[in-house]
Amino acid sequence: MEEDYVFKIVVIGDSAVGKTQLLGRFTRDEFFLDSKSTIGIEFQTRTVDIARRRVKAQIWDTAGQERYRAVTSAYYRGALGAMLVYDVTRRHTFEHAARWVDELRAHADKSIVVMLMGNKADLAAAGRAVPADEAAAFAEEQGLFFSEASALSGENVERAFLRLLEEIHANVSRRPLGVAADEEASADGHGGADVLMLKGTKLSLAEEMSIMETSALRRASSCSCS
Repeated sequence: MEEDYVFKIVVIGDSAVGKTQLLGRFTRDEFFLDSKSTIGIEFQTRTVDIARRRVKAQIWDTAGQERYRAVTSAYYRGALGAMLVYDVTRRHTFEHAARWVDELRAHADKSIVVMLMGNKADLAAAGRAVPADEAAAFAEEQGLFFSEASALSGENVERAFLRLLEEIHANVSRRPLGVAADEEASADGHGGADVLMLKGTKLSLAEEMSIMETSALRRASSCSCS
């Protein structure tokens, strides 16, 4: 079955906050205790139904280390949503959130929908370093949505990603008919009638740069005109 939309989402935040684990939990319902740091960029996809539309979430995961920041501009281009992740047990990962927000605003579209996600909520009782109300206040101040979740247990992961996708869908649905297709054409240099279909994989840097600008856009042919 063909998708009505493909939404590009980027997952950002410091290294070792659990970005890859959150992505794996949402897209494949998996968690690996021996997960290693992401090298470069990876992405996974999952298709869901939102407001009676088939939506493919194309979710990009990047390393948090400084040496991978050279791909920043292309990584953010075309993204309609972002999941900004910090570790509720490591305060400095939350304190760096403001820097990540600044980077988003410098490189991403102004209409991007952002969810601030406090990961590792399962460890909060034993070693919480970031109060939930403090994070919620920061999110409100910055105009972000906020949630806490646990990639390990799966608690609240599905709900948070679906909320992000619903908000993106609401944004896209408010656009004038045909704008999405025009933006897709300008982003990849081709016509907007077809959506680029991608499967979860690891890519070389050259391959990343060639497809990283994929916008998450509605098919021009999906108009339900009367």
